[in-house]
Amino acid sequence: MQRAFTNILTEEVAATAAFYEKLFGYTAKFYSDWFVNLEAADQTGLELGILLASHEIVPEAARHQPAGIILTFVVEDCDAIHDKAARFGANIIEAPRDMPYGQRRMILSDPAGTIIDVSSLIQAAG
Repeated sequence: MQRAFTNILTEEVAATAAFYEKLFGYTAKFYSDWFVNLEAADQTGLELGILLASHEIVPEAARHQPAGIILTFVVEDCDAIHDKAARFGANIIEAPRDMPYGQRRMILSDPAGTIIDVSSLIQAAG
């Protein structure tokens, strides 16, 4: 395999790309009105595609709202991402909370409706 990444289908390409740029620090490697290829600033090869759902290259049967996936980002500080998301009005579904499996997690959605899990490891008590 040479490369793998997730494409998020949306009718709001610019807004959805901007969401990942602002919240997670992604930068655009390629930018057009129908497709944006984003890469994590601090990890080469960690990419996301933002694809116009109604574009002719998307099979007609796939031109619907995302369903059946949760996109997970493991970050250093879940609460810091929550605060940043709240400042720019992101749709926060569930505020950060400690989970029984040793992570702190929040749930939000991007402008396309994709569900996003943002998690960080819970620091062990000293």
